[in-house]
Amino acid sequence: MAEIEGIVSGHRDGHGFVVSDDGQPDIYLPPNEMRAVLHKDRVKVRIVRQDRKGRPEGRVTEILTRSPSPIIGRLLQESGIWLVAPEDKRYGQDVLVPKSGIGSAKAGQVVEVELTEPPALYGQPVGRVKEVLGEVDDPGMEIEIAVRKYSVPHVFSDAALAQARTLPDHVRSSDQHQRVDLRDVPLVTIDGEDARDFDDAVYCEPAKVGRSKGYRLLVAIADVSHYVQTGSAIDIDAYDRATSVYFPRRVIPMLPEKLSNGLCSLNPGVERLCVVCDMLITTKGEVQAYQFYPAVMFSHARLTYTEVAAIVSNTRGPQAQQRNALVPHLLHLHEVYRALVNARQVRGAVDFETTETQIVCDEAGRIEKIVPRTRNEAHKMIEEAMLAANVCSADFIAQGKHVGLYRVHEGPTPEKLDTLRNYLKAMGVMQGIGDKPHPREFQAIAAATKDRPEAQQIHSMLLRSMQQAIYTPENNGHFGLAFDAYTHFTSPIRRYPDLLVHRVIKAILLGQRYQLPALPTPGEAQAKLSKRLASRVKAPSEKPQKKPSADTLAWQAAGLHCSANERRADEASRDVEAWLKCKYMREHLGEQFSGVVSSATGFGLFVTLDAMYVEGLIHITELGGEYFRFDEARQELRGERTGIRYALGSRVDVQVSRVDLDGRRIDFRLVTDGEPLQPRKSAAKGAGKSTVEPNELTPARSRKARKTPSTKGAKANKAPPKKQRR
Repeated sequence: MAEIEGIVSGHRDGHGFVVSDDGQPDIYLPPNEMRAVLHKDRVKVRIVRQDRKGRPEGRVTEILTRSPSPIIGRLLQESGIWLVAPEDKRYGQDVLVPKSGIGSAKAGQVVEVELTEPPALYGQPVGRVKEVLGEVDDPGMEIEIAVRKYSVPHVFSDAALAQARTLPDHVRSSDQHQRVDLRDVPLVTIDGEDARDFDDAVYCEPAKVGRSKGYRLLVAIADVSHYVQTGSAIDIDAYDRATSVYFPRRVIPMLPEKLSNGLCSLNPGVERLCVVCDMLITTKGEVQAYQFYPAVMFSHARLTYTEVAAIVSNTRGPQAQQRNALVPHLLHLHEVYRALVNARQVRGAVDFETTETQIVCDEAGRIEKIVPRTRNEAHKMIEEAMLAANVCSADFIAQGKHVGLYRVHEGPTPEKLDTLRNYLKAMGVMQGIGDKPHPREFQAIAAATKDRPEAQQIHSMLLRSMQQAIYTPENNGHFGLAFDAYTHFTSPIRRYPDLLVHRVIKAILLGQRYQLPALPTPGEAQAKLSKRLASRVKAPSEKPQKKPSADTLAWQAAGLHCSANERRADEASRDVEAWLKCKYMREHLGEQFSGVVSSATGFGLFVTLDAMYVEGLIHITELGGEYFRFDEARQELRGERTGIRYALGSRVDVQVSRVDLDGRRIDFRLVTDGEPLQPRKSAAKGAGKSTVEPNELTPARSRKARKTPSTKGAKANKAPPKKQRR
């Protein structure tokens, strides 16, 4: 049987999977196969059987490359032996550290360990302490761990920092050559109170569009491409990062601070270089004409969403009086926003209201409270202006017949579409969805069900059926926004794809072609995402496809890299937020709260608390003394004896029963009549009579008992050498 290459993905319960390069289903590796490999290793496997779940089970035949990623964990001393317990539980083994490899580290500290000897069938991995991060309770330690755990680049190269120091502190007269002078136009930035870098500024005025009334909308975006040249040291670092990463109280920027907060940021009261999307928009919200040009601008004010929302709602209020000269322009901006929103509704774009949260931390970095992040009129005004500029950017690139990166969001896969249809049918939703759905159908279902008690549940399922957006040179449109072509143009300070779009637009304006530089070899993150997106980065067609040009292949690689690192940034941010929430909830053990079911699975219910916006698991064994069956069509658990149902949107009372900080998990216990239900030991019956696996029955398992080496040092625990099949 043919051997398959792929990346090992470990699991906290000791087994693992091989994510194959060819897009085939993941191959299961039982615990004994994981003894000689680690999470992120590249291996060859041969499928030997199907496991009891019907998954292909593999045997490792060759270890091709060991992961270069460092391992982060706590340094411990047990029975005189030093070891590092990995913080990422996907690494299933502790790393032994000889005394000579400890350096200045002390027991209990969080360290970065570098492997000096990989694991083998009969021995644990051995390493040395490379860096001491500090004590586990140090403020910000969770971020230090996350950036290393997810291999987020967080230190700029010496070359990039040296280049940044050579850049000017202000816009020079020579930089203004062949630019439109917009310094007298009252452009303003509108952002959150805690924003530090300002990508975009806006201005709106009434204008004639043909013979009718309309608006002229200017969206001015920081001209990062003027200072960050292709292939420069700063550009190499920016490409490697691909995006800024946002954590509570800290940002890992894509560009050095001199650029991100200084020279490129559209700060108030200073001249800045920008690229402008200048649009004529009708009262129906249609972009009648647009043009792009490089310009020099002067931000007339740094406004906040709260301030602008107050001004447009009350033009005689104190905020409006303080910004008297700007009020007419803000009202025009609000008018064009209303026109664009009407066009969105006519277009049939999907628009669900979801609750986003913001973690408020104290000076020590601990959670003070978690509050909903409300979107007011000003948020929506800026959002619609940016969407309009992004659409014009995509159209400009397409009309210029230049390859570039589009932001593509495709509709549901056939599998997800079937699941969604079955669910809607089970819920008695009459509106149907075609084989090639239009977002208007989704919006119609959302509108028709908005007053039903299960509205949140139905809308959640509609959202879950959609695919994730990616960057790709293949323009397959944006399903959720109902755009035929869409890209990202408005945030080049924090997103590399936007910087590439700026370079392409400038090249088209000059009648030139932008050439991507030679790109680094794709890393593990890109390889993993490539497997997941293999069928999506190509234009769907029944006809044989022409072999892509070298230029197209380079853009595909760039899109894949940016998409993968966007996922990486999201995962790192979620990991830090989960750690903070777990630490926060440890102070509330035993307390009772009300919440709503946010997800139903075969092994339990995920519940989001009303007061704290924290999600935890009620394991199926905590639901009382009866069997529960998981109904996939309805996405609910139903008791066989009582018929009680728990589905998305169901309201429940829970008690915080357990917090696993290492596993980033919070466990709840169901409360009825003010008393927690007693857990039961039996497994539940899932769909198709399958039972929950033993490793799913334990909400958060403790670490397996560590092998304690003999007293002869770090290597002494190894068995006598035997012939190995690796």
